[in-house]
Amino acid sequence: MRTGFRYGIMLVVGLVLGTGAAALQLKQSFAAMGIENGPWRTGEKVGTADASVATRATVALRGLLALPEREAIYFNASTDSQGRELSGKCRYRVAGGAINARWWSLTLYDKAGYLIPNPASVYSVGSAAIPPEEKANWTVDIARQRTGAHWIAMPDDQPFELTLRAYHPSRDLLARRGSVPLPRIERGECDA
Repeated sequence: MRTGFRYGIMLVVGLVLGTGAAALQLKQSFAAMGIENGPWRTGEKVGTADASVATRATVALRGLLALPEREAIYFNASTDSQGRELSGKCRYRVAGGAINARWWSLTLYDKAGYLIPNPASVYSVGSAAIPPEEKANWTVDIARQRTGAHWIAMPDDQPFELTLRAYHPSRDLLARRGSVPLPRIERGECDA
């Protein structure tokens, strides 16, 4: 009886630890999705039944309610263009050009994939906010205080992630999502 009880306890502990480790790994980032483009990560067939098990698990755990790729491509970044983790202790400038999609948005989330409350209630910038003369060369600042025309509020010192959504992407963007030019994420001043 004691041996069976021990094996039962070991089995339960193993299942809990294994499931927890798998969930944590998938929640950490989109790296499980497989396609890298600078600091950005994405996958293929997101939001479809044809997506890999890892991709579907990542989407389910992060609560994206992902659209199929013909409707939207999701690029996620947890580091700047130099590979340093994104931190609320620093200011950032995201600089990009034309994105070959009908519409795009850039949104800031915490590491669990949720919006971070901030007094200004500014969480995202979309392509509709970028004037025509800036479409080929735009910037979005990420900082506690507004520093430019296009700004996302960073409310505290915690690590964060950025998600770039390209809605109704072109066939070229779908085919070359791992090599098309995507926005650079440049770190500015950091608090001690």
